Amino acid sequence: MTLENQDQNKKSFLRNFFLQEEVRGREAEEVSFDSSEAHSDPPLKSLFSHQLSSPMPISQVQSFRVFVATWNAGGKSPHSGLNLDDFLQVHDESDIYVLGFQEIVPLNAGNVLVAEDSEPAAKWLALINQSLNRSCSVASRGSKPALCSSLRFQKPSLKKVCKSFRTESRRRLKTCNCSPILGRKYSKDCCVWPPSTNMTEEYCSSEEDEDGLGNYVSSESSTPASASQMKYSLITGKQMVGIFVTVWVRKELVQHVSHLRISNVGRGILRCLGNKGCISVSMSFHQTSFCFICSHLASGEKEGDELKRNSDVIEILKNTQFSRICKSPWSRIPEKIMEHDRVIWLGDLNYRIALSYSETRKLLEQYKWDNLFDKDQVPSFMLNRITL
Repeated sequence: MTLENQDQNKKSFLRNFFLQEEVRGREAEEVSFDSSEAHSDPPLKSLFSHQLSSPMPISQVQSFRVFVATWNAGGKSPHSGLNLDDFLQVHDESDIYVLGFQEIVPLNAGNVLVAEDSEPAAKWLALINQSLNRSCSVASRGSKPALCSSLRFQKPSLKKVCKSFRTESRRRLKTCNCSPILGRKYSKDCCVWPPSTNMTEEYCSSEEDEDGLGNYVSSESSTPASASQMKYSLITGKQMVGIFVTVWVRKELVQHVSHLRISNVGRGILRCLGNKGCISVSMSFHQTSFCFICSHLASGEKEGDELKRNSDVIEILKNTQFSRICKSPWSRIPEKIMEHDRVIWLGDLNYRIALSYSETRKLLEQYKWDNLFDKDQVPSFMLNRITL
């Protein structure tokens, strides 16, 4: 099979995939509830009858700002003097911050095959916290920002570092925000209300064991600002070799975040190890489901290398599976990427403009954007469904 035919097959698969998802979405919107289906469950029928007979509340539309950024660190750990204020645009605050990193550690055999080095991730968390919560910590202490006077770490456990940046140690991120009426009445079929699982703790780790890589120690540093002084709370921080993603939410909005789940797909060595691939975060905010995909796709500038990137996208879409944490038959919590209301794909995608440097520069100088767009390796039908 020629290279051109392989390229057409890859693009055809992706195109059909997105078309099928779009058809499923339209069919789901056209499905109406048939009350005759509830005859076998009188209590349930009564509940629906009561709800249908009551006037439906008018939906309130609220606007929130989501800041998404990505950075390939090139295997270099951040230095303690790094200021992220301009990068995070802290003077024009957002409600949710989603930050993705690639190559936070060198992609050598030790980090890929032996054990992840969590120290750079801990440093990034401290620096992000410094920028997002600086005004609170400075005002309260009148001294150096918390956790950032020195960034010399010894065997940090990412799970324990994450705990330091939560707004309240006793507050638990809701597993589910399904109707409390359904939760209490049908606890066997739906999640318990309030949930007992601490989802924040479960998904703030690069290690499954409780001790992780040992105690987190930052010499010459003060403890983090108290919960009442923090403006933003860490929701999750997850690492897979060099890929690291972290989500922060304004403290007063944490109660509206639920159904937090993480899924990893390795696409590196042997097309399965974690030096390339993605970490996907699924969460509900109010009644909108989000999927943030932080990825590092295959590199290469040779002809045909874009096929490897297309293959990575295909496998990520096929193999990303979020756990089913809500068993309610009325819940439509997404388990696949394209089932979410909003899908945002970030990272080092490695897609290029399939032209030489001289040709690209010439078109840029002539402002021929359409010509450049035609040579963009990112599949156009992908842009129609996903925010990049």
